[in-house]
Amino acid sequence: MASSVPNQRGPDTKSVSPGAIIAAVRDEISYDLSVQDALARDYANISAIARMLQPRLKERLGKEVNVESIITSLKRLKGTYSPASAEIRAIIADSVVNVRTNVSKISVEKTRKTLDVVSSLLASHQQDFLHVSESISNITLIFDQKLHKKVRSRLSDSAVLEEGDDYAAIIVQSPQEITNTPGCLINFYNQIARRHVNIEDTVSCHTDTIIVVRMKEVGKAFTSLTDLITEERKRIETNGQA
Repeated sequence: MASSVPNQRGPDTKSVSPGAIIAAVRDEISYDLSVQDALARDYANISAIARMLQPRLKERLGKEVNVESIITSLKRLKGTYSPASAEIRAIIADSVVNVRTNVSKISVEKTRKTLDVVSSLLASHQQDFLHVSESISNITLIFDQKLHKKVRSRLSDSAVLEEGDDYAAIIVQSPQEITNTPGCLINFYNQIARRHVNIEDTVSCHTDTIIVVRMKEVGKAFTSLTDLITEERKRIETNGQA
């Protein structure tokens, strides 16, 4: 008597529509700044990226996706990730980066009392490094470490949400054109993110962009920005672009 053998099936190999593959590839790339940069600057190894994405796409779509289909999708998406415009590159090239070490940060609840205290601190420390960012529910103060005790003494314990003094502030000073040219700041932030450095806080003040990072990561963050500026200056010199 013939035995009954169960029908053993492997992974579902039914084809996935090209549109679904492109959408999935786009979603995966949207979380990977390094791949976006490689595609934008045209140094990407498309085949290698496709092989890297293949297991992710299988998990996402629940079906096998062949490498050739992923390569086709990457080529179609490649134009989506374009290098910065000439205007943005000129602003980046004309920017200057400075670092201020030994910086403190305190975040507090936004109440009438803390607003009064912050206003008083700003008025009495106009010559010191003291910056304030404000959201709907809290206020963050970034300032010289030497002011920490004085600032802290003015704030009640119950109002303080976060406090630390192991920070550095990277100050990017850009030309006036940055105020009406969209897309400049994201280039600074992306450059730091590509070095896997966490931005603890950031403030944009007219032509200055202040980026707060941990002291242990300030070297990587500073180098990433100076490399970006140097690269854009060289590109402008080579291409004769202003």
